[in-house]
Parts: sequence; structure tokens; C-alpha cells
Amino acid sequence: MDLDMHASASNQANIKTLESRGFVHIPSAAGELASGLEGTGRMAEPEDIILAMENFFASKAPLRGKKVLVTAGPTREPIDPVRFIGNRSSGKMGYAIAEAAAQLGADVSLVSGPVSLTAPGGLRLINVETAAEMYDATNSVFEDMDIAVFSAAVADYRPATVADQKIKKSDKGMQIEMEKTVDILQTLGAKKKKGQIIVGFALETENELENAKGKLERKNCDLIVLNSLRDQGAGFGGDKNKVTLVTRNKTQEEELKPKNEIARDILNFIMREFIK
Repeated sequence: MDLDMHASASNQANIKTLESRGFVHIPSAAGELASGLEGTGRMAEPEDIILAMENFFASKAPLRGKKVLVTAGPTREPIDPVRFIGNRSSGKMGYAIAEAAAQLGADVSLVSGPVSLTAPGGLRLINVETAAEMYDATNSVFEDMDIAVFSAAVADYRPATVADQKIKKSDKGMQIEMEKTVDILQTLGAKKKKGQIIVGFALETENELENAKGKLERKNCDLIVLNSLRDQGAGFGGDKNKVTLVTRNKTQEEELKPKNEIARDILNFIMREFIK
């Protein structure tokens, strides 16, 4: 008995030593042992081990407890029941940001236009098609968000009227009257509360930095991610991108790299610059 007590005390001391060094102790289970006796010493059940690991890594996640909104992909503005006006956005950048934020422990809401991508696990997906639908979806959750990343390529204009039936081809030309869509970034930027962080995206082909800084101010953003089309392999559809991170007092240019790495760079920048 004394030997057993001594061994138990020694084990507890060893466990405390390991825990002080950052190790996680998963207690052994009670039940029938290999010797045929009953007692404590069985390996913990696999599901208990997995749960302990998930809890450990979740507790270390830097965005744990943060709510993050990400918009991604294009919008489609209908002309008639079979045609629409859209753009070349693949949604890959936004999906990469949403996945990275979830991996960092955030509670993520992803509002996605029509894309050919599988949504990452562990987040809330809201599928939309038009700019109006994207605005409604983002506006409904924006107030509760800590961070909002607007990476979607939202149409600036839509047909003023949508035909009920397919428009037949004719020998004459075709004119479509257009009207402005709601500016989601500017509208929600005007509603930003203290402590909220808003990130916008800009794709410019001239006066890039100047235009990005102008957008930062007009839309009340904290950060603009300036996309570049000057480098081969960057931009729409590809798996790589090259961006410049623009704030009111800092400009940081990133190298051409995979979009999942760019996503991590953006989130790391946000945590370093805005989350204290």
C-alpha cells in the first residue's frame, strides 16, 4: 500500500511537471484493466482524446471569440430568365480568408455569390446571387461582427428592368438601361461601431495606391487590400495573388504567393495592427 501511494504521488508530481512545461494531461479512464482487475489506468477513449485536443487548440486560437463576416465571389444581375451581367471573380480569395479565419478560431459567416467552390467546414455559409441579396445578407449580421472582410466583386450596376421572358435575338441592336446597385461597403461602413474592423478590397488599373487610399476614406474602412493585375498569375481565377495592404498610416506590399498564404497574411496583419 505504501508503495502504491508513493507511486501515485510520484505520478502526480510528474504530471504537474509536464503540465508546467505546456503538456496537456488527458486523465486515464476507469474500468477493466489488462490484468483483469478493475481500476483507473485504461487509455482514454479516442473521442475523449480528440475532444481534449480540439479544446486545447481552440483555447490557443488567436481569433477565438471573434465573429468574422466574409463576402466572396461575384454577383449576377439578371437581364432576363436566362441571361445575367456578372464578372470574372472566382471567389477563391474570399473563401481562403473565411477558411483561415475559421482555423484561427473565429465564428465565421461567409456570404457567397455563385462560385464553383466547396465551402470550408466549420463556418456558416449564406448563398446569394444578386447585389441586393448580398446586401440583405450582410446587413442582417453586420451589427454583431467584430471583423468584416468585403472581398466579393459586387456589381456596380444592374439592369433597370428584368424581362419576364427570354429576350429574342433580332437584327436590331440591343440597349439595356442600367441603374446603380447599393454600395454595400460604403453603406455598412457608415454604420461601423467602435471596435469593429472593416476590410475592403480594391482592384485598380491606374493610380492604384492613390485610389486605394481614397476608397479607404470614402468607405470608412480600416484596411484596403489592393489587388494587382500587373503580375502574371495574380488576380481573377488563379490560385495566386499579389496584394498591397493599405491603412491610413501604413502601406505593406506582399509578394506574389498562393491565396491561402495571402489570406493568412491579411488576418495576421489585422490581428497585429487592430486587435490589442
